[in-house]
This record gives sequence, C-alpha cells and structure tokens, in this order.
Amino acid sequence: MKRLVRTPLQAVLILVALLLALHLLLPYLLRDYLNDKLADMGDYRGRISDVDLAWWRGAYRLDELLIVRKDQEMPVPFVQIAAIDIAVSWRSLWNDRAIVAEVIFERPVLNFVDGGEDGDDSQSGEGTDWREELEELLPITLNELHLVDGQVSFRNFQSDPQVDVRTSDIQATFHNLTNVEGDDGTRVARFAGDGLLLGHAPVEAEASFDPFKDFYDFEMRLRARDIDLTQLNELSGAYGKFDFKAGHGDLVIEASAEKGQLDGYIKPLLHDVEIFDWEQDVSDSDKGFFRSAWEALVGISENVLKNQSEDQFATRVPLSGSLQDAETSPLQAFIAILRNGFVEAFDPGFEGSSDPQD
Repeated sequence: MKRLVRTPLQAVLILVALLLALHLLLPYLLRDYLNDKLADMGDYRGRISDVDLAWWRGAYRLDELLIVRKDQEMPVPFVQIAAIDIAVSWRSLWNDRAIVAEVIFERPVLNFVDGGEDGDDSQSGEGTDWREELEELLPITLNELHLVDGQVSFRNFQSDPQVDVRTSDIQATFHNLTNVEGDDGTRVARFAGDGLLLGHAPVEAEASFDPFKDFYDFEMRLRARDIDLTQLNELSGAYGKFDFKAGHGDLVIEASAEKGQLDGYIKPLLHDVEIFDWEQDVSDSDKGFFRSAWEALVGISENVLKNQSEDQFATRVPLSGSLQDAETSPLQAFIAILRNGFVEAFDPGFEGSSDPQD
C-alpha cells in the first residue's frame, strides 16, 4: 500500500475508486439481502427487482416490490408497489439528533380476495406478522410514510358475477410512526387520506393509533359520498342476489377500540333507489323466477321503509366485540367484524334502525 500511495493525489484517487466500487456493489448486496428476508414471510413471499442509492440526500430506493401467496396461485398479487423511496429526515437529524426516515410508496396496490367459505383461496394478509416484516424491510425508525396514487381492491373470482370493487387515486400520509414514547408514555400516530371509490365517489378517512401496539386502542373514521349504486351491482349481485336499477348513496364508518373492546357503527344513506323493474327483471330469463321474486321483495321492503318525503333510506349497523382473540390478530378481528357489519348494512332485508332520526 505504501508503494501504491506515493502522493496525496494517488491517495485521493484510491479512495474515490473504493467509494465507486462500494457504490456499484452495495445496491446488489442490499437487494440480495432484502430478497432473502422477503422470501419467507409466513404464508407470503416477496421480491424486489432493484435497489438504487442516492448518497447526496441520504436515501435509497427499492424498485418493484411484489408480495404473493406462497401456497396458492392467485390471479393478482397481495401487494405490488412500483417504488419505495426511503430518505433520512434532515430536520429530525438536526433538531432532535435522531435518525428517522421519511418514506414514499409510489403507486402501491393492495388486493384482497374472497375465496369462498373455506377461505383456502382467499387473500387477506392473514398468516404473516406484517409489522415485523416492515421492520425487516425498512430497518429504521419511520417518521412519515406517504402513499402516492395508491389502490385498494376487493375481488372475488369465484362468485357469479365476479366482484371487483376498487378505491383508486389514494393519496395518504401516516404521521409520527415512531418508536419513541411521549411524555405520557404513549405514542400516537395519525393517518389521513382520500381517494375515489369505484373511480367516481370521493372517499376520505382518518385514524389515530399506537403504531407499536397490537391494534387494541385506536380511533378511525371513513366517509364515501355520492356513490352510484349501479356500480355496486357486482357486489350486490354476488352477495345479496339483487341489482340496483338506479340510486346513489353515502357511507359513513366510525369505529374505536379501548383495551381491545370495539365500539362504532356503519351507516349507509341511500337516495332515489330503484331495485325492482318488472320489464327488466321478470322478462330476463337469465335471472329466473326466484331471483326476480327476491328482487321484487327487496324493492318492496326498501320502498316501505324509506323516508317517502325525502326519497331516501338509511340504516345504522353497530360495530362491537372483542379484539382479544387468541386465534387471530386484533387487526384481523377488526377486519372480520367490519366485513360482517358492511354486509349487514346493505342486507336486502333492510331492517331499520331503532333510532327515529336514522
């Protein structure tokens, strides 16, 4: 080495060459390391196509993250993200002397699939500790996480008709995803976002929670407005065996949990609803007599129970129960209760709320 380094210029050139070699090799080493971690995630496996480094801004970028079921060949992946950009927050570094990161998920897609009663062909994320996997993928304290042009889909490829309900154009931010406790011993993270349900109905949501607890304490609110109910015919046909001929509606969900005890409600408000049409439903031989009779009953029930002067129908379905189930995670228990409440809220029996104001 002494023979190689004869002048300061040579020392600088050798240092530059070493840094260049590190810059060229490190992305491949990091990609292989992360792919090894992603190869075994419980019931799921994942991969990353490429890693890029940006030393000048203290950042690195993961390209094309894909996560799929291991034991089932699903038509769609569970998670697909075009790119993940991770950058050190210089503000936190200078102000708080803490190394935290700000992360951007570009065009993330999340696909839930209902595979039927046995659940073997379902895709819900069950079977993996996603918080642990996120820590493996991003081994750094997260301050903010941004979702840009995201999409969440609910699919059923086995129903008749097949179901594909999407919320797209999601722009959302998680704040204060930190593992540092506050003065009162708590860590409160916040989420706020919006998007378009079925490509046209505005959706907005917000939530607060402790990011390092098991979803036992949280608050969340969601509202969707001006939903064209005819765009829900795949969903209503598959799960309720009826179609909307016309109408639009709003949907409000509020839920909270304290020490694992859930409280809240789902409230749909439907306007100008038409379900049964004699010419369309009775003359349609593909539907059959019993399907047509069922739609007639649903239409009559809705017409009797709705507010005639306002031509609207509303109901309120409570959400309640314990999230402390040893067989499932608290988040999975909440999703199951939410799913059941959503189906009940749009149940074609149209059972009215006991609250006169509803």
